[in-house]
Amino acid sequence: MRVPFIDLKAQHAALAEPLRQAMAAVMAECAFVGGHWVRDFEAAFAAAVGAHHCLGVGNGTDALAIALRAAGVGPGDEVITAANTFIATAEAITMAGARPVFIDCADDYLIDVEAVARAIGPATRAIVPVHLYGAPADMTALLDLARRHGLKVIADAAQAHGATHGDRPLGGLGDAICYSFYPGKILGACGDGGAIVSDDAGLIERARRLANHGSESKYRHVVEGVNSRLDGLQAAALSVKLPHLPAWVTARRHVARRYHERLSGTGLDLPDDPPWGEHAYHLYVIRVPERDRIAAALAEAGIECGIHYPTALPNLPAYAHLGHRREDFPRASAYQNEILSLPIYPELSTAQTDHVCDRLIALL
Repeated sequence: MRVPFIDLKAQHAALAEPLRQAMAAVMAECAFVGGHWVRDFEAAFAAAVGAHHCLGVGNGTDALAIALRAAGVGPGDEVITAANTFIATAEAITMAGARPVFIDCADDYLIDVEAVARAIGPATRAIVPVHLYGAPADMTALLDLARRHGLKVIADAAQAHGATHGDRPLGGLGDAICYSFYPGKILGACGDGGAIVSDDAGLIERARRLANHGSESKYRHVVEGVNSRLDGLQAAALSVKLPHLPAWVTARRHVARRYHERLSGTGLDLPDDPPWGEHAYHLYVIRVPERDRIAAALAEAGIECGIHYPTALPNLPAYAHLGHRREDFPRASAYQNEILSLPIYPELSTAQTDHVCDRLIALL
C-alpha cells in the first residue's frame, strides 16, 4: 500500500469544478492584481481566524518581514524567535533589518517561554513565537511577558490555520499574526501566497503601504517598500478552499487520534494538544530512535515521511556568524536527529493510517 506524505491531487479533485469556475471568473475579469477577489478573501480569512483586519501578500516570509517592519522593527533591533523552525522565520527578521536571537524549544517543540524571558535585553524589540507543526505556542505567557517589557509580538502561524488557543482562534493573539498559503499548508493556494492579520488597523495600513512599494497612492512613495501582493487567482482559489478549513482540521485531528491510539505504549514520543489550546496537525511529528534507518525502511514500504527540520537554525552555516554551539540549544540540537513527520492530511484513510502504524511498530 502506497502512502504519500501529502496528497494535493485528492484535495483538488474534490474541488475541481468550483476551482475552475473561480479561476475562469478571475481570467474573464482580468482581475490579476488587487480587486474584489483579494478584498473578499481578506475579509473572509480575517473572520475565520478571529482577527479584525487582513492583508494578503505574496508569501508567508514576506508576511513576517512586512509585519515586523510595520511594527517598527528595524536595524539595531533584536528579535527573539525559535531555534527549531523553518529558515523563513529567521530570514524575515533579517529582511526587516534586525538580528535573530534563537531560543531553544521545550519538550513539546514549542518555544521555551522561560528561556525567552532570560534572553530579553536592551536591544530586544519583538518576539516571533512559532505555532510549530500546527500547535499553538503559549500565547498567554508570551503576551504577558511582552507587555511587561514593552515588546511587539509577531506570531508565525504558517502551519497553524485552524488551531485554537483556549476557546478562540489565533488571529487576534499578538500585534500581528502571519500565515503562509504555500500549497502544502492546511489552507494552501494553487501557487504561493501569505497574509498578515491583526486587530490593529494602523499596523495593517502601514503593512499595506510597505507591501505596495511604500506607496499610499499611485506614484506617492512615502517610504521604500517591497512588491508583495496576493494575486487575484490565488485569492479566488483560497476563497473556494476556505469554507472547508474547519472540516479539514477536524479530519487531521481524527488521523492524529488514530496515530495516538495505535502508537501509544510503543515508547515513541507522540505529539498532543498543549494545555492551552488545540493542535491543528499540519504535521504529526514523532521522535524515534534510529530515525534515518526507520525512515528509509518506511520509504521502501511505500510510506513517505518527512523531517521538519533536519537542522536547527543556529546549527546551519547560514547562522555560523552568530557564533552558536549546538550545546546552546540542547533540545533542538538533539531533536533534529530524532524527529520524523508521518503522513497526515484529510484524505488519509484509516487503512493507510493503520498501515503506517503497522510498519512503524514492526521496525521498532
